[in-house]
Amino acid sequence: MFIDEAKIRVMGGHGGNGCVAFRREKYVPRGGPSGGDGGDGGNIYLESSEHLNTLLKFRYNPEYTAERGRHGEGSNRHGKSGGDLIVQVPVGTLIYNNQTDECLWDFTAPGQRFLAARGGRGGRGNARFATSVNQAPRRADPGQPGEELELRLELKLLADVGLVGFPNVGKSTLLARLSAARPRIADYPFTTLEPYLGVVGLDGERSFVMADIPGLIEGAHEGRGLGTRFLRHIERTRLLLHLIDVAEGSERDPVEDYHVILSELESFSPEVAHKPMLRVASRVDAAGNGEKLGALRWFCQQQGEPLYEISAVTGEGLEGLKNAVWAALGSLSRVPVPAQNSRKAHLEGPISR
Repeated sequence: MFIDEAKIRVMGGHGGNGCVAFRREKYVPRGGPSGGDGGDGGNIYLESSEHLNTLLKFRYNPEYTAERGRHGEGSNRHGKSGGDLIVQVPVGTLIYNNQTDECLWDFTAPGQRFLAARGGRGGRGNARFATSVNQAPRRADPGQPGEELELRLELKLLADVGLVGFPNVGKSTLLARLSAARPRIADYPFTTLEPYLGVVGLDGERSFVMADIPGLIEGAHEGRGLGTRFLRHIERTRLLLHLIDVAEGSERDPVEDYHVILSELESFSPEVAHKPMLRVASRVDAAGNGEKLGALRWFCQQQGEPLYEISAVTGEGLEGLKNAVWAALGSLSRVPVPAQNSRKAHLEGPISR
């Protein structure tokens, strides 16, 4: 099951209370205050991991609390600080404050760590308050509560290439042919109900990651079909492959289909609609007399854009398409632009107290 949204509640550990105590020992006539400090509460960190690809676990375990600090004790014994809790999330996860909708952090690489909730500071024991005029203080501080936040996690897959197009234009078949991914394939609309990733290899050193996005239809931005729920997963892609069906027997117009998909992308996000795109004529093995293919060729010539003609079933044109994708990726930035991160002091490492 692919889950790309989740809400969680995180709470740092509470600080331990300070202790009020006085030293009472034989042969020590002036013992004085000896209450120790409480320990600090543990922090909660979110850490990106390349071994996860879904937020499913957060649906069943939405609450996370770090260990609290121990209370101080007599004889100037300080309480032990609570242990930190590290929660792993997939690379590509965005962290939002669910109350303010502020984006707190964007994980764009494995191993990044973000402090989601600080632990409370431990209270001071009465030994801290001894002065020359108050040699027997009976005051101690309580531990401070840990920080508590409700967070919204949103996953956007990290891929180099995203496949877009109407349902049943051959996106899943193409991904299965070019990679080891095995998306569900059938001859009815909306076979693909969740995004799939696959690694496409050209040779021993050249490869790229391709994402198959569930198909769009006209009115998707208004919620028709599967809507635009999964389009967030191509926001991070560097290149789009727009597959257009030219098979004989369909009543659809390939040029009209092209404009409909562009319109839906524009309605979802102008930035996505203006991403670099390669036009791909799909299912040319079933093109029949080639009337639809010819119309699409003429349209692309008028636009001054190349058209790549392929058949994922027979393998026709696939090597040329892979090389064209690699060449296009070579001219584009390799590093995804992260969202505007806030709370920068919460990135990586323990927090000094």
